[in-house]
Amino acid sequence: MPRASGPLAEALTGPGPGGKAVLLDGGLSNQLADQGCDLSGGLWTGRVLAERPDQVAAAHAAYARAGAQVLITASYQVGYAAFARHGYGRERTTALLRRSVRLAARAARAADHDVWVAASVGPYGAVLADGSEYRGRYGLSVRELAAFHRPRLEALLTEGPDVLALETVPDAVEAQALLAVLAETGARAWLSYTVADGRTRAGGPLSEAFALAAESPHVIAVGVNCCDPAEVLPALEAAAAVTGKPLVAYPNDGSVWEPATGTWRSPATTVPWPTADWRRAGARLVGGCCRIGPDRIAALAAAGATPRQDPQATA
Repeated sequence: MPRASGPLAEALTGPGPGGKAVLLDGGLSNQLADQGCDLSGGLWTGRVLAERPDQVAAAHAAYARAGAQVLITASYQVGYAAFARHGYGRERTTALLRRSVRLAARAARAADHDVWVAASVGPYGAVLADGSEYRGRYGLSVRELAAFHRPRLEALLTEGPDVLALETVPDAVEAQALLAVLAETGARAWLSYTVADGRTRAGGPLSEAFALAAESPHVIAVGVNCCDPAEVLPALEAAAAVTGKPLVAYPNDGSVWEPATGTWRSPATTVPWPTADWRRAGARLVGGCCRIGPDRIAALAAAGATPRQDPQATA
């Protein structure tokens, strides 16, 4: 079970808005690509997890050296049906989910500071490898989505991660399914939606989406990830208004996904992140997602994204 001490627990139970936050890592996929890994073929980072676990370990270590206090596992796109299409049996896929936690835990133990392991539970759309996590509305019921997620959570939890990261959730339907399974396990998790234009990616109201987590004793934080940085503060304010829980924020670099080409269109300029404003809104977990590498996580650490003072973030 997750630990009850350390920087994450301190941040989540410490002072109110503007207080200490914990620094998450950045995008695993971009770091693996920078290390020369092949992420093609639909399994994305899961392919590297299966074929080059040493490279996953190296990526985790790079973020730990950059100052990350939470490492998110390489399990985001690992799903039984998706891996079965590539010849992986159920036992082998379970082994990969468990491996993802062990690799992050190994890097955490080797770090020169206290580091937590968050087991990534990516959305159903991620395993389709077609950008569906940025649309939602899969046509599946809460019960069907719960059946999809349940064995993944169970496999990850056997390795004892400190927390689950229920991340890049595009709509309230999938959040309901994840929260139902989470309640069955008794584990702790953060829940983060991917958002656009002030709504969930599926177009639902943020207030309704965040409210689902308000009464869950298992959700330690709620917020957003893999979104434009400009979307973060309004979303955090919406979450704070309806949940009263600590908040989590780890946006991408503001690139826009182009489904027609299967590529990202990068922003013309890089705008400094107002992490002090995020913390004042209640963010206790702050980091980066896609295309945010160790250099920018190090910049967040150096600029004081996590201490109690309010510096101007430069990442």
